[in-house]
Amino acid sequence: MKSLNEINVALAQIAPIWLNKSKTLEKIKDYIVKAGDLKCDLVTFGESLLPGYPFWVSLTNGAEFNSKLQKEIHAHYIRNAVQIENGDLNEICELAKSKNISIYLGIIERAQNRGGHSLYCSLVYIDKTGEIKSVHRKLQPTYEERLTWSPGDGNGLQVHRLKQFTVGGLNCWENWMPLPRTSLYAMGENLHVAVWPGAKRNTIDITKFIAKESRSFVISVSGLMRKKDFPKNTPHFDEILANAPEILADGGSCISGPDGEWVIEPVVGKEDLIVASLDFNRVLEERQNFDPSGHYSRPDVTQLIVNRERQSILKLKD
Repeated sequence: MKSLNEINVALAQIAPIWLNKSKTLEKIKDYIVKAGDLKCDLVTFGESLLPGYPFWVSLTNGAEFNSKLQKEIHAHYIRNAVQIENGDLNEICELAKSKNISIYLGIIERAQNRGGHSLYCSLVYIDKTGEIKSVHRKLQPTYEERLTWSPGDGNGLQVHRLKQFTVGGLNCWENWMPLPRTSLYAMGENLHVAVWPGAKRNTIDITKFIAKESRSFVISVSGLMRKKDFPKNTPHFDEILANAPEILADGGSCISGPDGEWVIEPVVGKEDLIVASLDFNRVLEERQNFDPSGHYSRPDVTQLIVNRERQSILKLKD
């Protein structure tokens, strides 16, 4: 039997059926089944994979105010976004339970508690019982993402037990934000999941840096996006492709150990289910000389306050 110290993790580096919620869901389910059949304890997917990253914004002058083109693509995006309250992830949850596997999934969320019309880049954790344990809405969309995504809140800054590990996650450039990282460290995180739309240039430095800083295992899971992955029925398909390079997201999924060295180097340019076994004892070994929230912290000098209240414009008192 596998040691209780070890878990098997899977990184699903795949492209979406872009902006098609139902077809992308089917692809995600296929990869969950594959990871489950390999007896993985955790399978991870890239940022905003369901239903896809807003690549059109930088390709079609997304900052043009009151543009009919931008409005029509955005409306299409909203229609294909995930409504958790309406059961859009129910089949994923059922698969998690039947395959006895936990899941980190990057989605575009159409949040009912914010009116149901704005979009959030969210990272969902589903445990082995099929229960959604946290939905982390990206705190600060990056650059052009702010033209289509809304800023989130601290409610999803949470960690989860996975055998002997404690797992947490952040979206893309949130991983460069010292204080959200620190909040997860302080909650006991020792397996960090960083999700990305897909670029080796992002994952190759920050993955090893976070691992070295936190003395934790770090998984960076990325998506792929190629010119051929744009469905022809996408609104304003020709305008989007006119300025699109052949490869928009090249992957770069990887794993670093708690010593900052590679477990799996960045994988570029191919769809793949990347699997590795992680030994919890490696975390304990590396914490011997540095522990950012334990023996190498000074809470009498510096402390962090985290507001985990789910934000909404409406508080009803009936």
